[in-house]
Amino acid sequence: MERLETLEAILERLRKSIKESRMKNSKQREEVLAVLYKSGTHLSPEEIAQQIKLTDKSASLSSVYRLLSFLEQEGFITVLKTNHGGKRYEIASKLHHDHIICLECGEIIEFVDEEIERLQLEVAQKIGAKLISHDMRLFVKCVKCLAK
Repeated sequence: MERLETLEAILERLRKSIKESRMKNSKQREEVLAVLYKSGTHLSPEEIAQQIKLTDKSASLSSVYRLLSFLEQEGFITVLKTNHGGKRYEIASKLHHDHIICLECGEIIEFVDEEIERLQLEVAQKIGAKLISHDMRLFVKCVKCLAK
């Protein structure tokens, strides 16, 4: 999925947000964002902590959970709740997309379908509403799991 911002631009926004909040800058916040950005996929807190521990032995899973909560609250990352494996995180600076999630293996596939987007707008308009946002998740049994 195409990104709207470079990693450096995201980190600069983070530094500005932290400075405005009069918080102390944290190398680990930036590491979490970098891991998510470079992965280009959806990672669990455990996977993020594992990546960070490769370069920062002092990183703990509990600190990663706290950092993820802060970064989600500030709009730098988004959380995807799955029925398989709990929460998975991705960088928030991607173009809009929806998700297909396999209930058996947990695989997540991102997709964009212009027809679905158009129909969602039509549905909202039919009831006189304005669509502000949406989160579409299709839960499936993927091809690999069906073949088993």
